[in-house]
Amino acid sequence: MRALVTGGAGFLGSHLCERLLKDGHEVICLDNFFSGKRQNVAHLIGNRNFELVRHDVVEPILLEVDRIFNLACPASPVHYQYNPVKTIKTSVMGAINMLGLAKRVRARILLTSTSEVYGDPEQHPQTESYWGHVNPIGVRSCYDEGKRVAECLMMDYHRQNNVDIRIVRIFNTYGPRMAINDGRVVSNFCVAALRGEPLEIYGDGKQTRSFAYVDDIIDALVHMMNQEQHIGPVNIGNPDEFTIDELAQLAISLTGSSSKVVLKPARPDDPVRRRPNIDLAKKVLGWQPSTPLRAGLEKTITNFREELGLIRA
Repeated sequence: MRALVTGGAGFLGSHLCERLLKDGHEVICLDNFFSGKRQNVAHLIGNRNFELVRHDVVEPILLEVDRIFNLACPASPVHYQYNPVKTIKTSVMGAINMLGLAKRVRARILLTSTSEVYGDPEQHPQTESYWGHVNPIGVRSCYDEGKRVAECLMMDYHRQNNVDIRIVRIFNTYGPRMAINDGRVVSNFCVAALRGEPLEIYGDGKQTRSFAYVDDIIDALVHMMNQEQHIGPVNIGNPDEFTIDELAQLAISLTGSSSKVVLKPARPDDPVRRRPNIDLAKKVLGWQPSTPLRAGLEKTITNFREELGLIRA
């Protein structure tokens, strides 16, 4: 099949492009390089089944494709709060344009939504039936509400126009090709530890997250796109829960760093607990993550050493 991956030069998108090519598909990688990097897909450019197109999903585009993976949107607070209006336009207008394309060419479309649609959840762990506890006017709402509207659009195009849709809600993901300045906690801690700088925790460090390795997430996306049983939304993530302080100590240990942990004031609307219930993913996709946090962090740290020039690639 011919697959379109929007945000294809980003962290997740570049890994997905690799996987689709490996599975024998033609891939069109679409990216405006706001948070994605050409370097992430440079090794794929010589592949005759790969095409890189510089384009912003806020603008319509005409293509002939069989599958659309709509990943385009900055996913870290550093990037999505830099230009919040652009962030919400990317989620909303991007979804409208990609759904219009899917309707026109009768392609199946998958939206990578986010655990952020649950906000600071009052239900724990979070199931797909939970509607969330979200601040619609907060500093994170450009991303949270943008993805909630994108889910709404997916369902309305499905109900009104019979567009073939799939929706996944991705929880915290990490792995090679995360940007050094990504702003998410795994990259922040690993880079700071490698540089011997303080690891800054915003809050008391007891807040929790669940971290899934990128290869596991990509496997879930492929399974979701290919299955016929359920349109979603389906939670995709790792149900193993760690405190932020535990993550910081593990990053220090794996890097052999002398860095210390420093506590900073908590950030606005930052969720206290985040952990997916993945029973539906197990049932519908036959999927669950297989990479332990320690093993995944070791691979991620090796990649950051290369990025920082501490070892040769």
